[in-house]
Amino acid sequence: MAVKPIRIWPDPVLCRRTREVSHVDDSTAALVSDLFDTMYAESGIGLAANQIGTTLRVAVIDLDPQRKAPHDPEVRAELQAWGFTAPLAFINPKIVAASGYIIWEEGCLSVPGVLDNVKRRRRVRVRALDLQGKPFTMELEGLFAVALQHELDHLDGKVFIEYLPRLKQQSIRRRMQRQRSAGGKAGGRAGGNAEAATLPVVEGSDPPLTSVI
Repeated sequence: MAVKPIRIWPDPVLCRRTREVSHVDDSTAALVSDLFDTMYAESGIGLAANQIGTTLRVAVIDLDPQRKAPHDPEVRAELQAWGFTAPLAFINPKIVAASGYIIWEEGCLSVPGVLDNVKRRRRVRVRALDLQGKPFTMELEGLFAVALQHELDHLDGKVFIEYLPRLKQQSIRRRMQRQRSAGGKAGGRAGGNAEAATLPVVEGSDPPLTSVI
């Protein structure tokens, strides 16, 4: 419906935990539409509601915004291996199980120009509501799992740089504050906490993978 301004960290709305959607209705659908429109306009693959200033537990993910999968068997196979088949909205998402670890280089529309490695769970099981208010459960892996964890962090009032050393965080904070003061606009590509890890936890030693989410 509309492209919204991206909030730049440490904007206070990005530092507060969002609240659950009590009833999925037309306003929820409008929010999801705004999230997708904004994400695509900013060349992202994931976006959380508080990144556009709305403090509700809603996020969207599309790992194939350029629609390469229908024409590229390798891309299609990789997305399918991750559990991704189509753009998806997650309403009141909660990770209920996780296993393994992976290191991925992440970026964020709310922290433009910053990339760094973050250790995430390799596989997650998520429960959420769809746009009809019906619950669903999904198994995610690889970049899909990383993107969801990135967006869940946003919904919990956390950005990916908070996994970095304190001095690096302070340097990035100063840079973002200068950018906000100058009216800077987010650029680059967006990303994207297991609450009950019930799947077997496997400590991996895989080399870092690189993708800006």
